[in-house]
Amino acid sequence: MHRLLRLALFSMLVFFVSIGYSEELKIGFVNTERVFKESAPAVRSQKKLQQEFSVRESEIKAVDAEAKGIRLKLEKDGLVLEETQRRNLEAELGRLSREMQRLQREFQEELNLAKNTEMKVILKIANEAIQKIAVSEKFDLILQEAVYRSDRLDITDKVIEALQDK
Repeated sequence: MHRLLRLALFSMLVFFVSIGYSEELKIGFVNTERVFKESAPAVRSQKKLQQEFSVRESEIKAVDAEAKGIRLKLEKDGLVLEETQRRNLEAELGRLSREMQRLQREFQEELNLAKNTEMKVILKIANEAIQKIAVSEKFDLILQEAVYRSDRLDITDKVIEALQDK
């Protein structure tokens, strides 16, 4: 019983402290998805990744085009080709198919690794900007994920603007 009384008193104390403090509490929200899409560092990062991986993407497309050409030749001329020619084309098609799968897998793994690295850099820069905004505008709490938030709490535009020069 004594423990129950202490728990009730503690709960009332927390309730009254939170009521008194809630009027002064300043909360903000940042939509990190928008920051990763619209901020200047994110746009530069996307362009950098596109340039960096465009050569590899072209290589994959060339192998795919070669495989399609062989596939079409087999479909079109498969019945009139000599057995050895047909088998050679089928073997080449199999080799190209395996190479294409390998190239795509390597491409995707390296692209994901590069994206994750870039995202970490963007997140670090964004968090520094968010902290500066929080200090300068005297926020008590800034959230980056929430089930629900009011638009008046959203400071994403301020963060994106702060990242223009980064």
